[in-house]
Amino acid sequence: MANLSKRQFLKSLAGTAALSTWAGLDETLAKVAHVPSATLAQTEDFWADIRAAYPVTKDFIQLENGYYSLAAQPVMDSYLKHIQRINSVSSYYMRTRQFDDKRESQTQLARLLGCSPDELIITRNTTESLDTVIGGLTWKAGDETIMAQQDYGAMQDMFKLQARRHGIVNRTLSLPNHPKSDEEIVSLYEKAITPKTRLLMVCHMVNITGQILPIRQITEMAHKHGVEVLVDGAHAFAQLNFKLGDLGGCDYYASSLHKWLGTPLGAGMLYVRKDKVAGIWPMFADSSVPDTDIRKLNHTGTHPVATDLAIQDAIKFHEGIGIERKEARLRYLQRYWTDQVRHNPKIILNTPEAPARSCAIANVGVAGKTPAELAKVLLDKYRIFTVAIDSPPVQGVRVTPHVYTTITELDAFVKALNELAG
Repeated sequence: MANLSKRQFLKSLAGTAALSTWAGLDETLAKVAHVPSATLAQTEDFWADIRAAYPVTKDFIQLENGYYSLAAQPVMDSYLKHIQRINSVSSYYMRTRQFDDKRESQTQLARLLGCSPDELIITRNTTESLDTVIGGLTWKAGDETIMAQQDYGAMQDMFKLQARRHGIVNRTLSLPNHPKSDEEIVSLYEKAITPKTRLLMVCHMVNITGQILPIRQITEMAHKHGVEVLVDGAHAFAQLNFKLGDLGGCDYYASSLHKWLGTPLGAGMLYVRKDKVAGIWPMFADSSVPDTDIRKLNHTGTHPVATDLAIQDAIKFHEGIGIERKEARLRYLQRYWTDQVRHNPKIILNTPEAPARSCAIANVGVAGKTPAELAKVLLDKYRIFTVAIDSPPVQGVRVTPHVYTTITELDAFVKALNELAG
């Protein structure tokens, strides 16, 4: 900054502010309208402009975006306006506009996912969405479920609760970190199925390693055995380019919107295939809609409706960049750093090497350091924030760049790993 004149510095701030508005973003995107996604993925000037639309911290390098990703500044500005506008008329809005506006957000989400608005509800997060299904099914003693050891802990806890309450049996398998083929994965799930199996839960993208699972093949296999499929899509939605129809007709799909879609905290979604709605008991009773109407699962009382409105703003920003560009950039960023350390014998990658089997998320360990030790030294010494994952199948730190992550930040991370590995 010492080399910049005052005029130059103010000009640079003005440029950043412009990119933090809808108009500035539109202008930036228009310049690359015809650039192929694969080319744009490596065009650092463009992604530097995109970064300028995010309030990225300067206190540390943020490589734990998978838990909660930044909302872009235009989205946050719109969100704050929603809060102010609703607050100014309070109950008038709640009694006149609330449900129509939520329906519009629901409709836009359904279009993005590729389903009917009558098969989707807005929840608070993936956990609530999946728990709605797991806790809403009519279980009987001896019913069996299938899941993986790598599935999210809260979901496994919900299944354990059903086992205590209803006497169901939960069967848990372990996924290989480096599968040889889709068939290997499908076979693992199929071998766990018995005549008593009712439900198979599977991650679209494993949250601790970033491995993408062959959902279509798993779903089609399970359906041949008469088993329903519940998909945890917490990290896949708005990171991967797909529609629900690509997944083989899964029965239930859930995701969080504060991760890769970039909605302010407090929004998730649940898809329930139309013919499955009647079979799910709601967590909270609602006698105003029939059992076949998915709205029965969405009676949550008074809640922060500005977040529902901000979903539309997040979708606008997401679609402005474009899912093909976004996925290409995220996969490029992950490959950029993992390719540089993959063959270091003291660095352990717990994410598949094949590009199609992962996107933004990867997991890495360093020989001789526990995950907690590695995460701590990365933050304390190098100012790089990650999260430690320490379970029998996976031991390392989860590394999650986003579209606002720079190559310079990843270079610093690679340098730190190499130093720590000796």
